[in-house]
Amino acid sequence: MGMMTEFKAFIAKGNVVDLAVGVVIGAAFGKIVTALVDGIVMPMLSMVTGGVSFKDWKHVITPAITDATGKQTAAEVAIRYGEFIQVCIDFLLIAFVIFLFIKAYNRMREPAADAPPAEDVLLLREIRDALKK
Repeated sequence: MGMMTEFKAFIAKGNVVDLAVGVVIGAAFGKIVTALVDGIVMPMLSMVTGGVSFKDWKHVITPAITDATGKQTAAEVAIRYGEFIQVCIDFLLIAFVIFLFIKAYNRMREPAADAPPAEDVLLLREIRDALKK
């Protein structure tokens, strides 16, 4: 029964619960930002780039091979750098929005009370003041 007791103590720690909540909220938040990027940002960038979607940007190394009936016999081999660009934009937007949330949270949080200086700091200040005289 010792292992179950240790496991309960581990789960009951606040850090584990906070981490679990953070992961769940982070996943939901990621979906929101992905929807923002896919539905609003990328279509606007697509308009700027002439109507081409970032996901369609690729460098074809070997084109798809089709037989006489039109059936594809070998798949296309391509470097899909457009998807990479899209994921980078997603990451930058998520990081920026998280930065804004943390900044707003820090403004709303009450400033911590100034702790009195440590004894060695006070002693060093006295020495400094004595040397100035």
